Amino acid sequence: MEQFVHDDELISRYQFGEEDAISDLVDRHKKRVFSYIMKMVGNRQVAEDIFQETFFKVIRTLKKDQYNGEGKFIQWVLRIAHNLMIDHFRQNTRLKTISKIKRPDGSVQDVFETIQIKETSSEMPVVKLQMRKDIRKLVECLPKEQKEVVMLRHYYSMSFKEIADMTNVSINTALGRMRYALFNLRRLAEEQQVVLTA
Repeated sequence: MEQFVHDDELISRYQFGEEDAISDLVDRHKKRVFSYIMKMVGNRQVAEDIFQETFFKVIRTLKKDQYNGEGKFIQWVLRIAHNLMIDHFRQNTRLKTISKIKRPDGSVQDVFETIQIKETSSEMPVVKLQMRKDIRKLVECLPKEQKEVVMLRHYYSMSFKEIADMTNVSINTALGRMRYALFNLRRLAEEQQVVLTA
């Protein structure tokens, strides 16, 4: 059984000429990085391009021995992806929008508390899954900065300090974006008549 090798160890090995180490790093983190980019840009081709450019930058930085090793490697990689997405959105001002969801009648609670459903019947897992999909679609309708904070906080379990560091804003700004995001999610759920409770 192979022993787990820490990211920093793989980075050192790569910088000392062990080419396979970079493949191990990419393999270890590619799903998380691609998933983050895809959720933010909403277009597979664009996501693939940004994903590739992200790891090109990672490799170039490591080859030049410019990676300082402060913080977690994955956060550094996500930060690079984040900056490339900003560049992409600046160049292409038209953001991809998600079609609106129309569902009959419904009441709204705090959207992140609504997933707490008692699974009392065989239909409950299906209902729960549908509500998660609906919430995710509502998140896609948020302004980019709010969407990013929600994704990082609720889907990537990052602290507000980590989010602030990654997005280069203060913690108060990150918290403010989350407050506005929750307000907008409630409003969107009402407007689109999305049922968020079972």
